Amino acid sequence: MDRQDYNNEEYPRLYTDLAEWFHLLTPPENYSEEADYYRHVLIENSHLPVSEVLEMGSGGGNNASHLKPYFKLTLTDVSTDMLNISRELNPECEHIQGDMRNLRLGRQFDAVFIHDAISYIAGEEDLVRTMETAYIHCRPGGVVLFTPDFIRETFSPFTKHGGIDKGNRGIRYLEWTWDPDTSDTIYVVDFAYLLREDERVWCENERHVLGLFAEKDWLRLMESAGFTNVKALYDKTHEPQGTPVFTGNRPD
Repeated sequence: MDRQDYNNEEYPRLYTDLAEWFHLLTPPENYSEEADYYRHVLIENSHLPVSEVLEMGSGGGNNASHLKPYFKLTLTDVSTDMLNISRELNPECEHIQGDMRNLRLGRQFDAVFIHDAISYIAGEEDLVRTMETAYIHCRPGGVVLFTPDFIRETFSPFTKHGGIDKGNRGIRYLEWTWDPDTSDTIYVVDFAYLLREDERVWCENERHVLGLFAEKDWLRLMESAGFTNVKALYDKTHEPQGTPVFTGNRPD
């Protein structure tokens, strides 16, 4: 695979023309346990009462659907298609289109949260820009929470499958996660989607390119961005080894 394949700005079809299938691939109801974990991490690690939360890369709004009873949420995503399906799920939340690398809302929040969308930041320069964006939007004393799918130390290739039916539609998918080159900060996820509408069934496939950084690099870059009390936690709601969670504060 050529290096240039990693750096294009074409967004995965799952978040554009296939976005209407997203909640069949990953249903919002599956997020209640981990969203509750994130809620407690935000509250326990903030130096402020957490009321207003900015979620960058909010996608289809799955986490927001469980967090909105507790926080006033502002949801941002680079994909207008994903924002549209999130608006259907979370009409009471503010939705804004924007890229987490350069978003500037001109206001601050008690907490800034980036779920697995942070995994699409595949280079260190863009990760620094994203952390700077989070810092700018975080109130002094507030908390940030980054939750990449993997870090270098715990990554291992795997496959999984899933999908559900709803009404006259259904999806089944095969997900193959692997690392073409262990010397860089990239891994890939290849998806095959089997889509059904009424009695018609067809297949689509695509590759997602994601970032893979070591724990020490996450902590180093967060400190360089200005955050204090930075630390790595591990969410064990789904995986025995834990999903990496990084938190820190904007200084009071």
